[in-house]
Amino acid sequence: MNSSCVKFYRVYVIQNLGGRLYIGVSEDIQIRLNDHNTGVSQWTKCRGPWELVWTSNEMSLGEALKLEKLLKRQKGGSGLYRLTGIPRLAHNPA
Repeated sequence: MNSSCVKFYRVYVIQNLGGRLYIGVSEDIQIRLNDHNTGVSQWTKCRGPWELVWTSNEMSLGEALKLEKLLKRQKGGSGLYRLTGIPRLAHNPA
């Protein structure tokens, strides 16, 4: 297999001014962040502006999806902050 055909993905966390978090997976986080801030993404459309606060290392799609699922399960408590090192805002409802 040609190594140039191998795709790598990253899990990312973005946050809006109200402290709301969104967790996703992308091959190109800068393009995806632009999508979130320009209304391309439905869930984040009217909740921005969004700022990138954390990214994972590069990994396979399967690994990235597993990590995304793990982080989303942790979002309601302190697990997400512990796993990523993202500082918890005082006004963040999560």
